[in-house]
Amino acid sequence: MAKLRYFFVFLFFTFFFPLAVYGDYNVVQFGARGDGKTDSGRAFLNAWQAACSSVRPATVYVPRGSYLIKRIIFEGPCRNSRMTMKMDGTLVASTNYAAYGSGNWVLFNRVKGLIIDGGTLDGLGKGLWACKTAGRNCPQLARSLAFNGAEDVLVRGLKSINSQFFHVAVNLCKNIRFHGIQLLAPDESPNTDGVHVQLSTGVTIVNSAMKTGDDCISIGPGTRNMWLERIVCGPGHGISIGSLAQEFKEEGVQNITVKTVVFRGTQNGVRIKSWGRPSTGFVRDVLFMNLVMINVQNPIIIDQNYCPGNRDCPGKHSGIKISGVTYKNIKGTSATPVAVMFHCSQANPRSRIGLKDVKLSYQNKRAQSSCIFADGSASGLIDPPSCL
Repeated sequence: MAKLRYFFVFLFFTFFFPLAVYGDYNVVQFGARGDGKTDSGRAFLNAWQAACSSVRPATVYVPRGSYLIKRIIFEGPCRNSRMTMKMDGTLVASTNYAAYGSGNWVLFNRVKGLIIDGGTLDGLGKGLWACKTAGRNCPQLARSLAFNGAEDVLVRGLKSINSQFFHVAVNLCKNIRFHGIQLLAPDESPNTDGVHVQLSTGVTIVNSAMKTGDDCISIGPGTRNMWLERIVCGPGHGISIGSLAQEFKEEGVQNITVKTVVFRGTQNGVRIKSWGRPSTGFVRDVLFMNLVMINVQNPIIIDQNYCPGNRDCPGKHSGIKISGVTYKNIKGTSATPVAVMFHCSQANPRSRIGLKDVKLSYQNKRAQSSCIFADGSASGLIDPPSCL
C-alpha cells in the first residue's frame, strides 16, 4: 500500500511539476501558446529564468507550433554551465516593426555554455524590405538572432527565414560554433546578411547553407581565429571581410580560414572590402581554399575603394593594411570578364598575396585579371594569368 501511495505521489509531481523532476522547462507549461497569434514572450522569459537559475544543466523546450515573440533578451550568465534551448517549433516575429528599437529580435546576452538545438526563426521581414527598397523612412531593422558577450555556444540545426536585417549577429564573443544551419531570404531582400561577426574570436561555421540578399557571411573588425568550411552560398553577395575603415581606430582581422565553399550565382565570391579613408585596421593571414564558383560576378576581389552606389565616397587612400592572403585551388566560372580583381590602396600596397592553382573562365573563354597597387606571387596553374 505504501509503495502504491509513493507511486501516485510520483505521478502527481511528474505531471504537475515535470520541470523539477527532469530539468526540462517547457515553455507551454509557462503559458506559451503555439498559435502564432498570442504573445508568448513572457512565457519564454519565465522558462529561461527558471532554467538559468538551476544549479544543474537545464533545458528550455519549445514544442511544435508557432510562437509569436516580440523583442526578447535572454540574459546570462546562468548558475549552471550547460544550458540547452531545444526547439521543435517556430518563433515568429511581430509585424509591429517599431517594437525593435534595439535592432535585435532574439538576443542572448552574456550567456556561457549554451546549446541551441533545432527550431526555426521567421523574421517576417517582407514589409520592411519593401519600405527600405522604396527609400522611405523605415523603422529600425532587427537582427533575427544576436549574441553579445557570449562564450562557448553551439548552434546546430537552426533555420532562419525572412530576416528583417542580419539573420545572425555575433559581437564580443568567444568560441561560437554554428553547425548545419540554414539561412534563407530572397535575393532582392536588402541587408539580410547570413552571419555577421565582429570583435569576436574562435567563431566556426560548418556544414551550412545560406541564400540571402546580402553577404552570406560578413567578417567585421576585430574578428580573429575564424573557421568556415563546407558551406553553400547563393544567392547573395558572397563571403566578405569588411567593409573595413568605417572608423579611424579600428580592430584588425586576423587568422581567417574559408575552406570548401560553393558559390552559386552570387555577386561576389570571396571579397575583402574597405572604404577609402585612413584607418588603424588591418587584414592578416587569410586562407581561401578549395572553392567552387558557379556564375559568380566577382569570384576573387579586393576592393579598397568600397563605396556602394558611388554616393558620399570618401575619395581617400584606405589605411587598411592587407598582408598574407592566400587563394588556393579555386575553380569555376565568372559571370563577368574580370574574374580576379585586386584594387588596393596606394598608401598601403598589398603584400604577400598568393595565388596557387586558380582556374576561372568566362563564357567558356579565358577570363581576365586586374591589379592596382597589388604585390604577391603565383604558382601552379593560374588562369586567368596573374597580374601580380
